[in-house]
Amino acid sequence: MESPRVLLCLARSAEAESLAMSLGSAGLRISLAPPPFHWPTLLGSTNADVLLADSSELRSDLCTVAATLPSAPAIVVLAEFSSARDAVEAVRSGVAQFLERPQAPEQIAVALERAAAARELALENNRLRRDLGERFSLGQLISRDPALARIAEIVTAVADTRANVLISGESGTGKTMLARAIHQSSTRSGGPFVEINCGALPATLLESELFGHARGAFTGALRDQPGRFEVADGGTLFLDEIASAGLDLQVKLLRAIQDRSFERVGETRTRTVDVRVIAASNRDLEQEVSLGRFREDLFWRLNVIHLRLPSLRERRADVPLLAEHFLERFAQRHGREGLKITPQGSAALIAHTWPGNVRELENAVERAVLLARDRTLGPEEFELSSPHAAAELPRGPLPTRDGSGLMPLRTALEMPERELVERALLLSGGHRMRAAALLGVTRGTLFNKMRKYGLLAPTPGREHRPGHMRGKSAG
Repeated sequence: MESPRVLLCLARSAEAESLAMSLGSAGLRISLAPPPFHWPTLLGSTNADVLLADSSELRSDLCTVAATLPSAPAIVVLAEFSSARDAVEAVRSGVAQFLERPQAPEQIAVALERAAAARELALENNRLRRDLGERFSLGQLISRDPALARIAEIVTAVADTRANVLISGESGTGKTMLARAIHQSSTRSGGPFVEINCGALPATLLESELFGHARGAFTGALRDQPGRFEVADGGTLFLDEIASAGLDLQVKLLRAIQDRSFERVGETRTRTVDVRVIAASNRDLEQEVSLGRFREDLFWRLNVIHLRLPSLRERRADVPLLAEHFLERFAQRHGREGLKITPQGSAALIAHTWPGNVRELENAVERAVLLARDRTLGPEEFELSSPHAAAELPRGPLPTRDGSGLMPLRTALEMPERELVERALLLSGGHRMRAAALLGVTRGTLFNKMRKYGLLAPTPGREHRPGHMRGKSAG
């Protein structure tokens, strides 16, 4: 997230210009509004996060107008002479921060950041309350993610057709659950749902499992055996990890999927079935085709409807939702009702990269439920530290400019702190409030750390230029 947008509404133009320069250097995006201030027009047209004004403006309709707008900027005021009663009345009227002159620009910057953070949190809470009813489930898939919502719409549209479906996505994203959801959403839900993992069987056995075999077809074939295509007749056949099927078998699969006909191994009789085929792969099948490892005609036959399941790190907003879902399930299963995930635990879950996706999250929550020492689950209960973390630490002497291998202790101790701040900002996409939550600090503390380590460099092209700001609203 970019730095807060600040609209300066100060009567003294020299003070406003000077303060704008200082606040712009601190990384805030500053705009100036010339007096006199017509609040209905100004507040109705600005997209500022914070408005800085003189306390004398509180006698106007500033707070009254702001209270009527759904996303008005937070109000910070500068007072010349004031009492504690003035400050209390200002806060009661809707002021976020009440500051007395003189104030150093750095202190004003921190106050503006805090006001923006509080406003953003309030707006986010409102959005969450508004969106609470927008969570949806598709079979056992639970989400608020727009990409999965679109998948749900497609499933609804194609569920009752015979169109083949190809599901792609990393391992653990829920491809099997999605295939089951498609089956259950269709008129075939009364028929069988048959699953086979093509990567779990050798080629010779896989062919027999898919198409069946006749008695005596090979050593150990003591009786006629129907294959998965026959068992799935009238229902759905789910071919998981389809990329693992050999090229020879892919030829027979193509015919079976295209014509719904096949022969058992060791038999000449052609059998036909009414089967809806859903295939899944954690590999890029188009790339497999280009490498000659997957038949192009089979790919296009399967790829009538393509559904890509995003990884869990691509839909981090679903992590708390899924964690609570799994917590309820496992707490009931293991007789550990009443467990709660702490805010720090939730932040740690959101920050984790989840290479194992939903399956890894499910396992982490069940482990935490089983090993919980009290009624709360924090970061330590989820054990999310990477098992390879130790191997990633630098070895040998610490890098120094003089090549001695040593550095001042204070500098050495600050190195991991800076890395933590940078990592939190990276994981949160630059969103300072979320980064502060991940680190367990206030946004003001995070701001001070960023300034300390030189992480507040202004974005090129957005520096304050006094001659170009007067009269423009924020944004």
